[in-house]
Amino acid sequence: MINVESKVREWGRSLGVVIPKDLVSKEKIRAGDKIKLMIIKDHNSIKKTFGTFKFKKTTEEMLKEADKEAWNE
Repeated sequence: MINVESKVREWGRSLGVVIPKDLVSKEKIRAGDKIKLMIIKDHNSIKKTFGTFKFKKTTEEMLKEADKEAWNE
């Protein structure tokens, strides 16, 4: 999954988002292609709702532990 932030803009009586040129090139997106978008309004973000979580371990350490546990099952 690719994560990109874009501002919603008015185009006539419609709304639209701009896909950055480097992403268009990388993903070879062309006019007429069908793409899927996951829309998450910024003001409803989990971070703003619940705050920032602070863990004793780094994300990398937790992912390594999860991988080890998955292999042991």
